[in-house]
Amino acid sequence: MRAWRGFRRVASSALCSGDGGAAPGGRPRRRAWEMSLSPLERVRRLLPPEEAAAVGRCAAAPQAPPEEEEEEEKKAAAPQVPLEEAGARPGPFRAGELALAEMRRKYNTTLKLLCRLAAGSVLASPGGLLPHHDIIGQLPGQVLRTSAGARLLLRRPSLEEYVLLMPRGPTIAYPKDISAILMMMDVHPGDTVLETGSGSGAMSLFLSRAVGPKGRVISYEIRDDHHNLAKKNYRHWRAAWEIGHMEEWPDNVDFILKDISTAAADMKSVTLDAIVLDMLNPQCALPVVHPHLKQGGVCAVYLANITQVIDLLDRIRTCKLPFLCERIIEVTHRNWLVLPAKIKNCKSSQMVETPENTEEPPQKEYEEIHIQDEVVLKESEYNESLSDEAETYCSVPYIARPSYWQDGHSAFLTKLRKFRPGLS
Repeated sequence: MRAWRGFRRVASSALCSGDGGAAPGGRPRRRAWEMSLSPLERVRRLLPPEEAAAVGRCAAAPQAPPEEEEEEEKKAAAPQVPLEEAGARPGPFRAGELALAEMRRKYNTTLKLLCRLAAGSVLASPGGLLPHHDIIGQLPGQVLRTSAGARLLLRRPSLEEYVLLMPRGPTIAYPKDISAILMMMDVHPGDTVLETGSGSGAMSLFLSRAVGPKGRVISYEIRDDHHNLAKKNYRHWRAAWEIGHMEEWPDNVDFILKDISTAAADMKSVTLDAIVLDMLNPQCALPVVHPHLKQGGVCAVYLANITQVIDLLDRIRTCKLPFLCERIIEVTHRNWLVLPAKIKNCKSSQMVETPENTEEPPQKEYEEIHIQDEVVLKESEYNESLSDEAETYCSVPYIARPSYWQDGHSAFLTKLRKFRPGLS
């Protein structure tokens, strides 16, 4: 211990005197652990010797010459493919297209109107008339006024909006349920999907887009009126799509007017990737369709009542069909209302940051008044109304709550997966 203390005393005196502690230039010599290391050297010291050598060889590899770097920069800066060549036509409305008109109404609601543009037609709305020739030639996203002065926002409809606004016969499968069904079946482009119950054509349209031009959708319907309506809605959407876009909507849906329980002979040479059953008694179709579904394929069943689900599972059990029930779900959406509250005279205040209002004003108590989806806050502390100048410099709280109008129950979705029975 005494030797160690002596060694430290000698070392410290040497450093203070400069002997052995200074570089030839007079600068203090840096200790080994005080030397700054590059990030690569730090990583190398943490690795085993073999991996550290490999990192060193990679770092010493020759870099790309400046000419190649310039070529890569030119490629990155090259002009992108024009939007028209990419598939979308950003041009104005044309005759024969579908146009969606949105009109704001009271209670924070929006009215949507769907129309097919024609030169001599008129769009009738609660806010007045708007001739179609005023819409044709206009770019989507513009606001036009009707004969009564109401403002209408014109744009092209999405597939979801078209399905909700198109003519209906039977109740459609709603888009919120269709999206869940597509995820259940894991449909890919090029698949072959069987649909039983064409209905109004909503499911057929979404399946057509999911399987793509190389896929195929086989849709069976037993009622003649439903069969014709589904074909009509599908044809109208395809025609409008081809006018508003450069590429064609795939013509990949075969609508067949026939009872699926008698279609066993028609499906002998067909291998199905997925099946959608949207009918009153899907258990009657399972014995016919299950031999043509690939092993591990999914059969999604759309049923309105839970008693129908029980009958379906009981039939699978008693008939010993090769299906496993993986999931039974109900898709629910909860709509929310978020908007600035209104102060007494129904004018929403805007917050403007000024030196006068940077300090927090005294809190006021508000009484909340609900008028359907519109919320008004009434001051209980002050009775006098606010002036326009005072409204500019005061802040109003936001209202955030579930909307009064919520989507109700639509269906139960049952996911059945085909398995290979064990060999006896």
